[in-house]
Amino acid sequence: MSEAVTQLTESLLQQFKNETFVLLSTVDIESGGPTSTAISWIYAENASTLRVAIDHRSRLVNNMIENPAITVTIFGEEMVYAVNGRASVRQNPLQDVPFNMCCFDISIEAVRNALFYGAQLSSVPQFVKIYDQRAAEKLDEQVFTAMKKA
Repeated sequence: MSEAVTQLTESLLQQFKNETFVLLSTVDIESGGPTSTAISWIYAENASTLRVAIDHRSRLVNNMIENPAITVTIFGEEMVYAVNGRASVRQNPLQDVPFNMCCFDISIEAVRNALFYGAQLSSVPQFVKIYDQRAAEKLDEQVFTAMKKA
């Protein structure tokens, strides 16, 4: 994919069906500059919409409310993709989760290969949760269920 498309490819859509992590880049409301944060509460509602849940303690919530232009960077099979879009509040606060969160829908405007020319990823980065595994699974289940109902 060398040119931008306006929706997720089938392989990216499948990647978003499983737990993954991305870098969410927003415009910081205080500095006006870019800021990126790794998040994992994200999934594809469909090929043109991503849904994310963000803890209200994060600066990302106010950043996206103030300036909805965002980029989601995802490490796919062999490539790094930049997904540009606009965030809008889906549900605030997100219902049925144990702490104050905001749920956003991201309308996808462009999907581009963001890896430098002549390179490909040899593997997709993996992550592990280093806190109580049962607690992590329970919280993830609550958040994803609430996001899908939002």
